[in-house]
Amino acid sequence: MSATAPKQFWFVVGSQHLYGEEALAEVKAHAQTMTDALNNSGVLPYPLVLQDLAISADKITNIMKEVNYRDEVAGVITWMHTFSPAKMWIRGTKLLQKPLLHLATQFNESIPWATIDMDFMNLNQAAHGDREYGFINARLKKQNKIIVGYWERAEVKQQIADWMDVAVAYNESFNIKVARFGDNMRNVGVTDGDKVEAQIQFGWTVDYYGIGDLVQYVNAVTEQEIDDLMGEYAELYEFDYGTNSKESWEASVRVQASYEIAMKRFFDERGYNAFTTNFEDLHGMKQLPGLAVQRLMAQGYGFAGEGDWKTAAIDRLLKVMSRNQNTGFMEDYTYEMAIGQESILQSHMLEVDPTLASNQPKIIVSPLGIGGKEDPARLVFDGKAGEGVVVSMADFGTHYKLLINEISAFEPTVPAPNLPVARVLWNVKPNFQDGVKAWIENGGGHHTVVSLNLTTDQIVTYAKLVNLEYVVIK
Repeated sequence: MSATAPKQFWFVVGSQHLYGEEALAEVKAHAQTMTDALNNSGVLPYPLVLQDLAISADKITNIMKEVNYRDEVAGVITWMHTFSPAKMWIRGTKLLQKPLLHLATQFNESIPWATIDMDFMNLNQAAHGDREYGFINARLKKQNKIIVGYWERAEVKQQIADWMDVAVAYNESFNIKVARFGDNMRNVGVTDGDKVEAQIQFGWTVDYYGIGDLVQYVNAVTEQEIDDLMGEYAELYEFDYGTNSKESWEASVRVQASYEIAMKRFFDERGYNAFTTNFEDLHGMKQLPGLAVQRLMAQGYGFAGEGDWKTAAIDRLLKVMSRNQNTGFMEDYTYEMAIGQESILQSHMLEVDPTLASNQPKIIVSPLGIGGKEDPARLVFDGKAGEGVVVSMADFGTHYKLLINEISAFEPTVPAPNLPVARVLWNVKPNFQDGVKAWIENGGGHHTVVSLNLTTDQIVTYAKLVNLEYVVIK
């Protein structure tokens, strides 16, 4: 996907001098065993790096300062091996500006009743230490994640992995840069918003460019570059000429290839990783970018149509969080209301993300009906099945609000031979009537980002990190 810098997480283990150097050596050995096992499990998406034992306020403060300074460190996982007096953690925790996970576990799975003595009791006090440490985080109003369970269990490792993905996305949020080609679609409410507040709260940079800035890049694309990209298309997609002549079909697809090359060059030269277009602002363009946008989304760039920069930024954010798997921009189109079959058809006029494709996409050329330009090429496919979440962000003037709805996507079983766009179908939870009603009542927009890889818990974890109001519909 569109590049993110390599990340790691620091493992900070709490203890104290009270029980002597021999006990601390055993704590360090236990911590190293856990670190090695977690890293070798194949579950964690990013490496865990063990730090010196957190046995004093100065040590903890220096570790947290270093975490803030080191760009490659995405967050901190703490474990209270034994009783770690929490006043030692106050300064360092207050300074910490990156995500924090409290892993409430212990080295041994079970109590060794045959051998347990006071030495064991003094050393293995995670249950004691967790309460002390948890109190100070709660008093500091730290939006830290807490995972409880034995560290070798599969579900605990998966929860850590899920949190790591959220933490990396949180850090990446401050690097999201959205390029807007043209302004918002005229007379539409939900696509607008306060860009300054979005930068303050979420870290997003949103910049406007006239469409002419992109046209200059399009005009500079060479025929050889287009030929090379057309060869890549031939390897990946089915070519469906439909009622078009081969020559006219290829001419349309080559236009989209030039757009893809030009936009990618534009973004990479300026550091943008998300963007918007608007069919009402295409001066100097032959087509509305369709295939080009789909291809860029598949590479990890965030996108939304009609100038909707908020959804473009959310798309990029969730692509990072999901590692660009089964996640993309979407729009509610039309309902299926037959009894027992209630669902929503999701699509867009061109730009449906191919990371959601269940079958090999095909390239077609068909009229668009809006925008007043040439017939654009686009990828057409059916969406995947799976459990997931769909999110939408709205600006209410006084604050932002995130809508989160759990959904069940399913593959279409009925052909749609005259539908010239990709389609995704899903059922909303808890049911069609209540789910749709709750979405509308809470001001959820028609532009969304769906992910079949992420969970509600992950989205809520991020929302808490950025003090974002959220509503969960499930």
